[in-house]
Amino acid sequence: MKDKLEKDNLKDLFEAVLCLETTEECMLFFKDLCTVPELKALSQRFQVAKLLTDNHVYSDIVSETGASTATISRVNRSLSYDGSGGYGIVFERLKAKNK
Repeated sequence: MKDKLEKDNLKDLFEAVLCLETTEECMLFFKDLCTVPELKALSQRFQVAKLLTDNHVYSDIVSETGASTATISRVNRSLSYDGSGGYGIVFERLKAKNK
């Protein structure tokens, strides 16, 4: 029962995110939803994923983002082995959008 509730809660959250239309709306929603440390952690992981995708080495990523090597490894694992492919979807769409 708990797993179903958690899935339903996640679905509700993702549906809410999909209702947002602009970057400004996203910023307002996520600032209301998350604490400052949570937002920093999410944005840091995203930056790490971008840098890993661009073949930067760990030491450069640590210097540029301040992320720990454990965080970089976790993101790299999601990109390379056991992730859901979400980063790839986003990066492909951003690339297409920026052309």
